[in-house]
Amino acid sequence: MRSYPSIKQSYTTDVAIMGGGITGSLIAYHLNKEGIPAILVDKRKIGMGSTCASTCLLQYEIDTPLGKLAEMVGKKNAGRSYQMCVEAIDKIHKITKSIKRDVGFSFKKSFYYASKAKDADEIKSEYALRKEIGIELEILNRDDIKKLFPFDAPAGLMSESGAQIDAYSFTHELLNESLNQGLSVFDGTEVIDIKHHKKGVELITTQGDIIKARKLIIACGYESQAYVPKKVVDFNSSFAIVSEPIDKTNFWYENCLLWETARPYLYIRTTDDGRILVGGKDEPFYNPAKRDRMTANKGRLLRNAFLKKFPDIDFRTDFSWAGTFAETKDGLPYIGTIAGQPHTYYALGFGGNGIVFSQIAAEMIRDNLIGKKHEGDDIFKFTR
Repeated sequence: MRSYPSIKQSYTTDVAIMGGGITGSLIAYHLNKEGIPAILVDKRKIGMGSTCASTCLLQYEIDTPLGKLAEMVGKKNAGRSYQMCVEAIDKIHKITKSIKRDVGFSFKKSFYYASKAKDADEIKSEYALRKEIGIELEILNRDDIKKLFPFDAPAGLMSESGAQIDAYSFTHELLNESLNQGLSVFDGTEVIDIKHHKKGVELITTQGDIIKARKLIIACGYESQAYVPKKVVDFNSSFAIVSEPIDKTNFWYENCLLWETARPYLYIRTTDDGRILVGGKDEPFYNPAKRDRMTANKGRLLRNAFLKKFPDIDFRTDFSWAGTFAETKDGLPYIGTIAGQPHTYYALGFGGNGIVFSQIAAEMIRDNLIGKKHEGDDIFKFTR
């Protein structure tokens, strides 16, 4: 959408951001609103990592169900994590309204259904727990589901809070907003060394240029693991397909977001230009070459899985792709600092709602830089 130069000289700035995807761009946007000078660098083209591979569902639901998450991190922190995701979707919407160009944002209901009969109890439990913390949703039984969808499921949750977006366009528009107010953006610029000092950090690039910054923010997605001294994520390969445009406007009930209790789960959404996007069939490994070799077959499996649920839709695959994603032990992001790395913040939002986590991370880091405590500091810290 836009071209950015590679770095050609050394710089001194308040904040250096490593990572030019949706996470880095949201952080840059929030810092810029506070008048904090920053430089953003990416070794690829802007938005060409996980951002352009994202299937762009904006969900408040974390990959770990609320009941299970409460067992892992405590009921209060689990509940607040879910609530913060609901709030983040609304905040993303407000940002998109302030941007001059359309970035494909639209609110969507989210339908989470039981893949098997034994999962119906989880649906009932999740309904009660989510209602308790004020999330707007309703529980559907088998007969309710049959009235709305052509497939069968024993139970499901229909939530009001959900959305979708064009993450690639959003990334570029966020940066464009900030560029007009002083942000510097460089792509094709790889950082090969980071030096931590008492009063700041130095980033050394492959070209030998040095970026001196008071603070460093690492927002490189799953590749950030290379800078973290301990393992915090497991890598997975995920697959997706999108149909050709279909001459139809309503495919199922309100074209809501669809996903299921099975792990790995199948997830489905529509697009503004009449396509259907299907993702899933994840594999627990990180090997890009092996992953890419599996893409065609995985695409066929995804299409077959879709047609089992929607046999009357003429789904013709237009494009298939694969990507790497990371997941944490509890499904929550890692946001904050690590001992032994002064002046350095991490924004690591993983899982099925990484874009929502990125918005939370951007606000948390902004607050930290201006001396404010954020409620997420203890929930998403590395030492939890």
